[in-house]
Amino acid sequence: MTQTEMRLTELSHGGGCGCKISPAVLSSLLARVPAAAPFSRLLVGSETADDAAVWKLSDDQALIATTDFFMPIVDDPFDFGRIAAANALSDVYAMGGTPILALAIVGMPLEKMSVDTIGRILAGGASVCELAGIPIAGGHSIDAPEPIYGLVAIGLVRPDEVKRNCTGRAGDALILSKGLGIGILGTAMKKGVLDAAGYAEMLGAATLLNRAGAQLGAHEGVHAMTDVTGFGLLGHLLEMCRGSGVGARIEFGRIPLLKAAASLAQQGIGPGAIVRNLASFASEIDFAATLEGWQRNLLADAQTSGGLLVACAPEAVDQVREILVASGAHQTELIGTLEPGACRIAVAP
Repeated sequence: MTQTEMRLTELSHGGGCGCKISPAVLSSLLARVPAAAPFSRLLVGSETADDAAVWKLSDDQALIATTDFFMPIVDDPFDFGRIAAANALSDVYAMGGTPILALAIVGMPLEKMSVDTIGRILAGGASVCELAGIPIAGGHSIDAPEPIYGLVAIGLVRPDEVKRNCTGRAGDALILSKGLGIGILGTAMKKGVLDAAGYAEMLGAATLLNRAGAQLGAHEGVHAMTDVTGFGLLGHLLEMCRGSGVGARIEFGRIPLLKAAASLAQQGIGPGAIVRNLASFASEIDFAATLEGWQRNLLADAQTSGGLLVACAPEAVDQVREILVASGAHQTELIGTLEPGACRIAVAP
């Protein structure tokens, strides 16, 4: 970024997965879209808010297709590209698959950004795809009023190893693989109150590939899986509950947090998406009376490239945790259970 250029986060009205349309508005929009005609090879479509579409190629192989893009959550162009790419690939991993290639989605305000800055964004995305062992094989670019970057991600999975967000079972343990607070730390960075250690922690979490998802896809004890992004932990857990026809109980004290997240949340720092998220699903959440507002905010914080949320049989918990930790997800924690009954979430202290 040249000295005359504005900060990346000043060029857009929002950043990261906090840019997502609120759950309530999205639900209203999708209700107006006619249902797709039945296709026998379409194993996963848009009917259950899953992370990606899945198309059966043969008895042994299915194709995963997804896309994800957003505006800058950080000012460093290379870091922005890394976060966006890791976030897009996460949807493939969350379905139990392995990415094979990506296409770049690029929209940049060419009058406000230098070619060098744009090139650094693309290089950041390419570096993460290299870590994932895949090429960026093409893409599309436009001149846009705000900077946008992301990927179309393509992957493969065995049809019998696809992990959906709607196949959880009552009694399943719930495991979360990354600490919450990415959205809160990103907002603190924009306000100039995030120190270097906090930025490094946020970047480390947001660029960590959820590659363990491919191994978890083959694990019979894993029944459902999704990743936690713009709707926050509560929003994505609620999608799992709705799709699976179960409720859930989680304990705030068990939930992993990024180190600076709690103190920043107590100062009232956080993205506007928190308010939108809570307004969208508050009627389906039973918060313990002792939970404070900042704790509720953390549970609804919009995560950009957040962790995997895994529903597994109780006897598989140790193995699932070992797989996640071995992949680099060192904050992995058991946070609660799926329970029979209404599609509601009870949040204990």
